[in-house]
Amino acid sequence: MRAAVVTEFGEPSVIRIQEWPDPVPADGQVLVEVEVADMIFVETAIRRGQHGGFFDVKPPYVPGTRFGGRVRATGPGVPETWVGKTVVGRGVDFGAHAELVVAAVDTLTEVPAGLNLETVVAVTGDGFTSLMLEQLAPDLHGKDVLITASAGGMGLLLIQLAHRAGAHVIAAARGQAKLDLSKAQGADVVIDYSQPGWEKAVLEATGNRGADVVFEGAGGELGATAFSVVKDGGWFSAHGAPSGSFALYDPAEAERRGITVKGIVDLRVDIVSTPVTGELVLQRAAAGDLVPVVDQVFDLDQVADAHTAIEQRALLGKALIRVR
Repeated sequence: MRAAVVTEFGEPSVIRIQEWPDPVPADGQVLVEVEVADMIFVETAIRRGQHGGFFDVKPPYVPGTRFGGRVRATGPGVPETWVGKTVVGRGVDFGAHAELVVAAVDTLTEVPAGLNLETVVAVTGDGFTSLMLEQLAPDLHGKDVLITASAGGMGLLLIQLAHRAGAHVIAAARGQAKLDLSKAQGADVVIDYSQPGWEKAVLEATGNRGADVVFEGAGGELGATAFSVVKDGGWFSAHGAPSGSFALYDPAEAERRGITVKGIVDLRVDIVSTPVTGELVLQRAAAGDLVPVVDQVFDLDQVADAHTAIEQRALLGKALIRVR
């Protein structure tokens, strides 16, 4: 099969399109012909050799986690009735940026008739995390909610959810085009966090009370600044790291100020107990609660270009990979 292969850790140029051995489904797995695959920022960091403590992967490897496609074959213990179904799911040990991928059958969701596969793939991963954050956060109605990295795939979904919940939504992103997109998705106030002192604008938007809830998707120093504007007794999620690390904050200060913090490790634990399912994500998408914004669809031959576009912050919304 043809696959995008990260040949070594480094710049996007290390990704080469190669012939790669066809994967074989093991017990409880299926083999899927990939049509569309997701592309998220963390994959660029993994390609550079970062986040080794979270992702145990070494080159050469095929990147890509979430995908949509048609089941070609089943492994031991999986009914053959799965063959021919159109599904979305996540690959075993990455592998979705290829013509074929193996996935555990219990991670798959069958795509209902009438839903566009690109839309389904675009909403599945970010939608799952967004709904989990919606469930974990306090009631958003009437609250001041700050969303950073607001023009990314997940940021836009969080704007939509907070807007529909009746929150006062403050969106922070970089550049006018991203601010305009955030506004179009339901943000009440938009703030360019590339400008010095942007946190003062957040405080002004909250009547100097501070944000009740912060969905922090930028990470690093931007995340630290976002943490500084959470009100005492507020709620803060540190789920994004495009700045190179997750949001920097002092746990002792969070405890002293009574701030509930959900870091990436906490979210991994919460995934086990959350009532959010793939089926629920698709139901909410079909109902119009989650509307993904796809900026560009790259061909398999252009996976390196997709990495470059994401790293250069050139996209408004999501990127997808069209495999076949």
